[in-house]
Amino acid sequence: MKRILVAEDDRTTRLLLAGALKRAGFSVETAIDGAVALRQLRKKKFDLLLTDIWMPRMTGIELLARLKKEKSPPRVVVMTSDDTPETLLRAVREQAYHYVTKPVQAAALIELIRDALAAHPTAQPIEVLSARPDWVELLVPCEPGAAERVHSFLIRLKADLPDETRELVAQAFRELLNNAIEWGGRMDPNQKVRISYLRAKRMLLYRIADPGTGFRFEGLKHAALQNPPDQPWGHMNERDAKGLRPGGFGILMVKAMVDELLYNEAQNEVVFVKYLDK
Repeated sequence: MKRILVAEDDRTTRLLLAGALKRAGFSVETAIDGAVALRQLRKKKFDLLLTDIWMPRMTGIELLARLKKEKSPPRVVVMTSDDTPETLLRAVREQAYHYVTKPVQAAALIELIRDALAAHPTAQPIEVLSARPDWVELLVPCEPGAAERVHSFLIRLKADLPDETRELVAQAFRELLNNAIEWGGRMDPNQKVRISYLRAKRMLLYRIADPGTGFRFEGLKHAALQNPPDQPWGHMNERDAKGLRPGGFGILMVKAMVDELLYNEAQNEVVFVKYLDK
């Protein structure tokens, strides 16, 4: 049975979370703040820590920083109602595995925790190269689930934008990052994709650089982008022949979602732009 420690200073929230996790089949203990949580983590081994950010005596961010010095720290899922860029980026820098916004929905949280616990035990951390709210730069391991982990942080940097804009940018970002991880990094967690997110007054800009050798559009017979106008589903036969998963519409959809989509010569780096004042 997986063991989870819940660090939360609000008694009602703490009990509700503990009860939901126990009903889901987890062994659960609780702590009223980061200082108590750290003592418990040093006494017992836990598979996952679910922690609030703002707690008395020791915050969740301070707890994360302390855990980096421990020999076998658990994975950490951060939960908070504070979605300011500074808090989000500090959580990423201190190697939080995932991030959820309060109030927490129990069913969604349990699903997220199960995914976190199912991830490879040696899953690589996301490295932070720049943590300015207007310029974020990350190194992301090429492993399953990495795109969703990054997305859980970056989507909240755009909280002031209209929902439609946020969703379009999020879909485009996930598609291109998953392509970089799957095709450029070959799902090798030792390989890294470099991501840059720039926020200006009138635009959002993303740059995704993968470790692969690149590709040519004319060779993408398994992608809908190459279909003749009268054969919109022609690429599906190619995917079936190669044993690829259903899909192939990614780049075509991204082009419809963003305002600019640019590749470098080797096509192992891509930049997309979304203008904010059209």
